[in-house]
Amino acid sequence: MTREEIKQILPHREPMLLLDSTSLEADGSARARYRIPEDPWFCQGHFPGHPIVPGVILCEIMAQACFQLFPEAFAQNLMVYRSLDAVKFRGSVHPGDECEVVCTLLEQKGSLYVSEAALSVGGKRCAQARITLAAVPR
Repeated sequence: MTREEIKQILPHREPMLLLDSTSLEADGSARARYRIPEDPWFCQGHFPGHPIVPGVILCEIMAQACFQLFPEAFAQNLMVYRSLDAVKFRGSVHPGDECEVVCTLLEQKGSLYVSEAALSVGGKRCAQARITLAAVPR
């Protein structure tokens, strides 16, 4: 999906829309890409002279990528965090980096969706998490 197609499902808009493209794979996993802008608002002051994308933004990129796993729930509800578990940061992400996210749906219980996601840059894993989202009617 292109960024414009993503906007038809996700309610996020600039500057919080953190996906450029997505695809659903034959094995049921989802992939997403996002190029970090050269001067993103979330790196202003984090850190002057050596900007690093904050971990919370990496978690948001991964959570947004999960929409491809259950698009109907995203299209009909607001999807909000219920938990972030087993979060690990293994490398820094910087302005200009192209992030690739791979995520899989582990389970769904009622309005809860539990996914596993990993974010890489240039083939190097930089972040991973188990993300639980809840579908809240709009």
